[in-house]
Amino acid sequence: MSNQDQQPPWGRRNRPQTPEELVAQLIKKLQDFFSEAKKPSPDSGNGGPAGAPANPFANIGKIFTFILVLIVLQGVYLSVFKIAPGEVGVVLRLGQYLRSAAPGLHFKIPYVDTLYKVDTESIRKEEFGFRTRLPGQPAFERTGYENESLMLTADKNVINVAWIVQYKVSDPYSFLFQVRNVQQAIRDASESVTRRIVGNMDFDYVLSYRELLAAEVKTELQALLDRLEAGVGVVTVQFQDINPPDPVKPAFNEVNEADQDMKRLVNEAQETYNRVIPKASGDAKKIIQEAHGYAAARINDAKGETERFTDILREYKNSPDVTRKRLYLEAMQEILPNVESVYVIDKDQQSPLPLLNISGTKALPVPDAK
Repeated sequence: MSNQDQQPPWGRRNRPQTPEELVAQLIKKLQDFFSEAKKPSPDSGNGGPAGAPANPFANIGKIFTFILVLIVLQGVYLSVFKIAPGEVGVVLRLGQYLRSAAPGLHFKIPYVDTLYKVDTESIRKEEFGFRTRLPGQPAFERTGYENESLMLTADKNVINVAWIVQYKVSDPYSFLFQVRNVQQAIRDASESVTRRIVGNMDFDYVLSYRELLAAEVKTELQALLDRLEAGVGVVTVQFQDINPPDPVKPAFNEVNEADQDMKRLVNEAQETYNRVIPKASGDAKKIIQEAHGYAAARINDAKGETERFTDILREYKNSPDVTRKRLYLEAMQEILPNVESVYVIDKDQQSPLPLLNISGTKALPVPDAK
């Protein structure tokens, strides 16, 4: 057998440099192989039977060799894999967890190891009570999602709640194999937690404190997903819209307006109370203090007058004439400065006789009492 017959089907010369060239050469060899099988046998030209069929097992070795080469090439191709940034590879060996592969180039045993790639950096989103539309259309579509958004509050009011849950994969193995449908599990858990929390709160509280409500939903949803071993971490829970249903919106608006009017009247009354009551209280205290002061002053004046009268009486008893004259002089000193005109009337005279113009004088000589 020559060296050329000993060469493998793909040849040793002009070896392909790329996988495309290798595939092209393999296709060409297959075409040559089947074209040679269709050629007539050389014995037919040397007197042999012209219609003798070719031996079907003559080229079985070549077929098995070709199949084996394909399997080897596929095994080599499958033994190398690449993990992109932001992904984690989960490798199973015969169905059992083997290891996790970080971003980069890695090797595995072909036909034995199975690879699953999981994106752990992208933020996934679930919408409840609405759906985001494509660009060029209205931003949100809410029709047909009332079963997700309608809830009952603690004070027996119906409320329409729309919210978003954003999450990332935190444990690739649990994400792949612990829960059959992680997306549906997140939706069911989120609805359950949100309905329970909203059902324990009053209508006004839900409308006024949506940030606190979202924080509580996030905490309890993460705890529930951890118990389920879903392998995800909740990034944020955000409430987009909280409103009463459309059929009851007019009644709700009327109630809200009445409530606003009540609060306005209460605030105005409180403002009037804060302005009038302290002033009245201050005026009352002022009047009471003035009354106490007036009473103290009157009492003190009365005591002083009493003591003065007692002192004068004591002096009058000791010297009546001197005391009487001093009292007269003191009375004149107090009265005469306020007199504008002074008339001296003779007791024998029948008409007043002006004696002297002493207007503007501060004091007049007083005649002797004797």
